[in-house]
Amino acid sequence: MPSICSPHWLPIETTIDTQNARGKTLLIIAEAGANHNRNFEQAIALVNVARKAGADICKFQTYSSDTLYAKNTSDFAKYHDVNELIRSLEMPREWLADLKAYCDDVGIEFMSTPFDEKAVEELVSLGVKRLKVAGFESTDPRFLQVAASAQLPLIVSAGIGTSVERIETILEIASIHGCGDVSVLHCNNAYPTPQDDIKLDTIAFYRERFGVPVGLSDHTESIVTPALAVMVGAELIEKHFTLSRLIPGPDHPFALEPDELQQMVETINVARHSKGVRGEEYSNSEKDFSPAMRSVVATEAIHAGSTLTTQNTTTKRPYLPGAVPAENYFEVLGRIAGVDIGVDEIVFRESVS
Repeated sequence: MPSICSPHWLPIETTIDTQNARGKTLLIIAEAGANHNRNFEQAIALVNVARKAGADICKFQTYSSDTLYAKNTSDFAKYHDVNELIRSLEMPREWLADLKAYCDDVGIEFMSTPFDEKAVEELVSLGVKRLKVAGFESTDPRFLQVAASAQLPLIVSAGIGTSVERIETILEIASIHGCGDVSVLHCNNAYPTPQDDIKLDTIAFYRERFGVPVGLSDHTESIVTPALAVMVGAELIEKHFTLSRLIPGPDHPFALEPDELQQMVETINVARHSKGVRGEEYSNSEKDFSPAMRSVVATEAIHAGSTLTTQNTTTKRPYLPGAVPAENYFEVLGRIAGVDIGVDEIVFRESVS
């Protein structure tokens, strides 16, 4: 039987490393996309919204109607002339330097997804910290080579057409072309994505399978989905936002409005600070509540030299420092009282042997 003075009898101390419990750094990418509607003041307003909401990055898209779709594209989906649509959405390239400078000034990282070789060159020359390959483009090894060759940290959306084998190919292409920092975003390329189709457990699967940072490019209409993704291990979150869903354009209707973007970031932070695995030690926040645990208590007067039994002891609140904790009740039975213990008095460790 262990000694009454053994550490086995001591309550667990209340310490925890809260920083480790919160996990790794989380990047929140506010996706402005084409929601600037080719209005520079509107683009600046989007940057301000992203910064105010607490996003880490404000991301745009750099593409051209000349390089994105073949000119002889037949009618498809709901667009009569896709090239005309793209021309109406493409961001003027002369904005890039000014937008990055403004982001630098206000303290949010500027990012833009390139969709052609020239865009990669322009963004790299601006000094962006990372590049993104969009979901539809991640199925194109030729373009992946172009993006990876910049040897900047690369974020790749794994959407439609992106199987496990294709992700392995993406990582291989990146490695061959000198890009050793690749993150994968689980992505459903439906705009918007039905909640039943988001399949967030894919994030944990990708993390285990590929051993790289994994996040979510979220096209659901919920502000909660990204926080749920964080709970299953997402380290990056990308979400479209707009100044108003009433603004004309294909990407506005499913994007978050400013107050929703801020709520999303707040919800993500709640999730981020809720992560972690409870260890064998109590958290600091529980310290003051330890008296609400139970101690061994005398149910009748116990005289010095008497044996502690189930007839003369029970367990009750509170737990006080030095008391025999309720978890050791059965181990204290059969011990001898070293002092007189009154009715309903707590049994202290030093009082028994």
